[in-house]
Amino acid sequence: MKKIAIGLPANTNDAKKCSTEIWSALSLKKSATLQTAGKFDSCFAVSDLAATSIAAVGCAVASLIEKTELSHNNTQISVDQRLANLWFQQSIYPIDWALPPTWDALAGDYQTKDGWIKLHTNLESHRRAALRALGIDNNRDHAEAAIKTWQANELETAIVAEGGVAAAMRSQQQWQQHEQGIAVAAEPLIDWGKLRSTKFGFIPYSQAQPLKGLRVLDLTRVLAGPVATRTLAGLGADVLRIDPPGWDEPFVVPDITLGKRCAYLQLNNDKDRRHFENLLKSAHILVHGYRPGALDKLGYKQETRQKISPALIEVSLCAYGWNGPWANRRGFDSLVQMSSGIADTGMHYYSQEKPTPLPVQALDHATGYLMAAAAIQLLRRAVTDNGIGSAKLSLARTAELLKNNHQNAKGQHNKTPTNLDFQKIQEQTPWGPANRLLSPLTIQGTSIQWKYPANNLGTSSPDWHES
Repeated sequence: MKKIAIGLPANTNDAKKCSTEIWSALSLKKSATLQTAGKFDSCFAVSDLAATSIAAVGCAVASLIEKTELSHNNTQISVDQRLANLWFQQSIYPIDWALPPTWDALAGDYQTKDGWIKLHTNLESHRRAALRALGIDNNRDHAEAAIKTWQANELETAIVAEGGVAAAMRSQQQWQQHEQGIAVAAEPLIDWGKLRSTKFGFIPYSQAQPLKGLRVLDLTRVLAGPVATRTLAGLGADVLRIDPPGWDEPFVVPDITLGKRCAYLQLNNDKDRRHFENLLKSAHILVHGYRPGALDKLGYKQETRQKISPALIEVSLCAYGWNGPWANRRGFDSLVQMSSGIADTGMHYYSQEKPTPLPVQALDHATGYLMAAAAIQLLRRAVTDNGIGSAKLSLARTAELLKNNHQNAKGQHNKTPTNLDFQKIQEQTPWGPANRLLSPLTIQGTSIQWKYPANNLGTSSPDWHES
């Protein structure tokens, strides 16, 4: 296994080319060591994106502990590329039980009159919206027959109008000329909000767990936001995830609730709203992945949030960017790959006859780690000079980063973990025992570990734990 440096200064190898924009966007001044291994087979540098986005978290943590004088050393950071690849697949491996199916039976790619469209129907409301637009019952054969009578763009528009989610497949050139593609390309990888000068109520006191005592309020759903908060939990943060009663994401919950407590609150209920506002008032960081304007409709505009909690750091996520006609559009990693030209590029690269996406949901995972790194950078500013800020990211903008980083050679990655890839102690979950992957990130003097096993949503009280 060869070791190379990634971060600063950049050179011409793929990992460093991929890291140049990340390091610039995060204003990182440190570099990390990458333990190289096999790469995903893709026309895009997926493994390099995985390694560099995770390394960015490590470099941000090292900067935090050095700036707060928890360490006077030149903190060493390393990333195991094989483990990074595996975490971009899944981090939990059940023992004598199985993860729920990733996709609903209706979800997937369909051929239209003039191209392809992907339906995302994992959530019941999205499935019903697609069926209404098509005028059919919940039957895949009926869906295939109906969709063949539509043009891709027209069906995409019809499903979105019904409150559903779908994406017509576009080429990179079509996306570059699309109004939303133009808007996304003009956005920064990380959009930093204006700093406010306010006293911050948290000081790191442990190099071993530098985020211990940090209260993170988690309003995120599949998948990038939960990856971000799972990462912060592994560094010691008290992460409290809030969902409406009855909400569930069974296909990802075992993977992404690691280290968190998960509670239900109904924000249309006056009592629960007061409880939520008390949580917000005492939180240090709010991470949310609601569509732009969704919190506003609940009565929690940015000005309101800042009034409730003047020293609150915010990191937020959306699918299709923060500007342009699609800024409020619902979306997921697989849909952004279709819209932005990734699936079309893969189809032509591999000489396939249908959309060919990335080997993993790299946009979700990479954006999640970038969100975590951004949160830590904002935390460092808050702790060292009381500058309270915010950061906004999007899956579509991360897609632009990846599309600018092609892979120069065919990748070879063994997707099956071995016993050496797992933590020594099995994780005891509500569904049964499981093996959890070792962390791909190593930070000198810091222990990356999760206090709680994965759990079902809504199983904890909506309160902060005492550190």
